[in-house]
Amino acid sequence: MQLSKPTNVARLRPSRRANVRAQAAAVELQQTKHKLKAADRVKLGNSDLEVSACCLGTMTWGSQNTEAEAHQQMSYAWDMGINFMDTAEMYPAPVSAETQGNTDRCIASWLKTGRVKREDVVLASKVVGRSDRVPWIRAQGGQTRVDRANIMESVEGSLKRLQTDYIDLLQIHWPDRNVGGFGAVYDPAREWESVPIEEQLRALQELVEAGKVRYVGLSNETSYGVMEFLRLAEQAGLPRVQSVQNCYHMLARLPVEIDLTETLLRRSVSLLAFSPLAGGVLSGKYTRPGASSDPSLQRSRHVKLPDFQPRYMQPMVQEAVRRYDEIAQKYGMSLAEMAMAWVKSRPVVASTIIGATTMDQLKENLRAFDKELSPECMAEIAAVFKQYRDPALVV
Repeated sequence: MQLSKPTNVARLRPSRRANVRAQAAAVELQQTKHKLKAADRVKLGNSDLEVSACCLGTMTWGSQNTEAEAHQQMSYAWDMGINFMDTAEMYPAPVSAETQGNTDRCIASWLKTGRVKREDVVLASKVVGRSDRVPWIRAQGGQTRVDRANIMESVEGSLKRLQTDYIDLLQIHWPDRNVGGFGAVYDPAREWESVPIEEQLRALQELVEAGKVRYVGLSNETSYGVMEFLRLAEQAGLPRVQSVQNCYHMLARLPVEIDLTETLLRRSVSLLAFSPLAGGVLSGKYTRPGASSDPSLQRSRHVKLPDFQPRYMQPMVQEAVRRYDEIAQKYGMSLAEMAMAWVKSRPVVASTIIGATTMDQLKENLRAFDKELSPECMAEIAAVFKQYRDPALVV
């Protein structure tokens, strides 16, 4: 019996030179991302979609914003070089049977003006996940799922409202399986029978083959989910996930940074970061002196919708926001500008989804892409994060 030669363990370890090269590459990537402007184009996953580093969010259009205000936002963003918009079949927020679909209709009427060609706009939308809270979404009512029938009905409805023949990026808004999510902790005791991921992918394949969807993505997803979608797509020759749209901001970092980042970078899946200002909390408007009597806040999300995202209004969140606000003022920026600049600087972020209810907010968000945070500023942000780690993660 011939014995194999002893393994040279040292040869299996990365050399010091290789480690240095890897670190240098990471630094270069970080610096490149840090300097992205709003209109700069980035490739989505390994697709041929080139999207702006800033994506225009839409979920207030048709409820908190009028159609005319939505048109004004789209026109301004387009003039600033933004070619990427993200909508969803359940928008606008807050969701209701009376307003559902209004956001899509605002986009459709703007596209019909002829101001831009449809093929020049990258339009992303989302299929509602498993829920008992939006029975009006489907024609038969009841619970929504991410099975073939629901996906097909969803896309047909979206195409009709958007008055377009195709959606550039179709995303599953949240998983059909039990994942916790939206600030909640995963609880294995709450398991239910979920729609198989392969069934979801085969339905998406039908839509791609029919020319109704160009590429597919996920949203509010975990690294486990991403890897399962990728694995099954590779095994069966089904559409590959190109992007994941997840919440990412200075008050909620760990789910992305500790786990998801490695998966996305190693597998060339793009992160679309939503809620970079934590629903407006990272503008500082809720924590500054006199905020409670400020009439301009009466239109804001957390005043009009106090039960919408209560995790953002916890005392520890407010303390962290005050500290971040002090840093922003020290370096000559608004807190919103610093928070946006921080998100877009992260190596894993392909495009940052912004949302505004006023033109002033929209302009401030876009200005943030011209900001570069100094090493000193980043160090102070890191110090606050060390003290307040993800205070908005769980209620």
